[in-house]
Amino acid sequence: MLEKILGQANPLQMIDQQDAINEAVVLDESDYAEVDEATPEVQPISYSGTDFDVEGLVRRLNRGDIVIPTFGHSDPNVEVAGFQRAFVWRPAQMDKFIESLLLGFPVPGIVLVQQADKRYLVLDGQQRLSTLAAFYDGRRGNQLFALKTVAEEYQDLTYSTLSDAQRRSLDNTFIQAIIVKTDGSTNSLESIYQVFERLNSGGTQLTGHEIRVALYAGRLIDFIAGLNQLPSWRALYGKPSPRLRDQELILRILAFFVSPGTYKRPMKKFLNDFSGTNRDCANLDKAHIKGLLDRVCSLLNESAGPASLRHLSKQVNVAMTEAVIVGLMRRLEVGDSSPSPESVNQALIKLLDDKKFVESITEGTAVDDSVKYRLAFAAKIFGAL
Repeated sequence: MLEKILGQANPLQMIDQQDAINEAVVLDESDYAEVDEATPEVQPISYSGTDFDVEGLVRRLNRGDIVIPTFGHSDPNVEVAGFQRAFVWRPAQMDKFIESLLLGFPVPGIVLVQQADKRYLVLDGQQRLSTLAAFYDGRRGNQLFALKTVAEEYQDLTYSTLSDAQRRSLDNTFIQAIIVKTDGSTNSLESIYQVFERLNSGGTQLTGHEIRVALYAGRLIDFIAGLNQLPSWRALYGKPSPRLRDQELILRILAFFVSPGTYKRPMKKFLNDFSGTNRDCANLDKAHIKGLLDRVCSLLNESAGPASLRHLSKQVNVAMTEAVIVGLMRRLEVGDSSPSPESVNQALIKLLDDKKFVESITEGTAVDDSVKYRLAFAAKIFGAL
């Protein structure tokens, strides 16, 4: 019955089709909508400009005074960790960047975040700095870093085989840098999130949660990554999202479950604030939350299966998912026993029979009234089981 309402012949086929369902490496419409939405409160930041010579940049990189964070890595000693994606420049791009410096061509500047310990963390410019470090080291991965896709006079050159004049020219080239300061507070990190979002316009753009995972790296982000591996959750969602949208969905579920009634648009700031406040999970009962989420996902798998997270599409409906899972988590938290899969199936049908609920998961899904209605209505329906 539910499958008929959802317009899906066989929801189990969705698991095999997730490569097509899950997003490509570009941002989707929801990401652009998030970026385009105005943030009502933006705190100013302090920054300054300076120039670094290339040899000095490489020396600082090798010494650890400039850090290229590992994407998503949790490091308690790093206030702003993991900003960058994995290194993605092709060899030809790396060659042309080095050639540009040798030719004296202008190159884009870099943006660094200065920590309290005076180390610089790379906010923008990872690929340029990684290329410089690799060229000076003489290795590109497991191979010799010899220039190939360049003018004939630079063909097959490595840093060690540059002429003295070429080496001096490269070593003494200056690259402009903007230094942003942070005190590690939630407001400071929110401002840096805004900076990064505005810089995030070239190459492989980061999604909102990829920035968030980097900016708020810590126990909460690690906890979400662990929840994302639950077999019951994976059976519902499908294959892991290459752009972390499944992890962002879990974050939304946690935020609405832990902080009911606190939502205020825009969604990205709501999630940022929750991530900052609960960064170390000090006030979260992780075992309790994990147990509830696992039980809910298992129950949904026994009832409608993957279709319980989808509406008239093979793609996961984020708004529907958060309402359904949060509603069921609240029901299991207060109930003496779990509802039957059949009753859950009937409750899902009731949700989709409600016109206002359907509107809340399909139109203006981040509007305050839509969020409030779908969460309250789902809690009511599941609470009656």
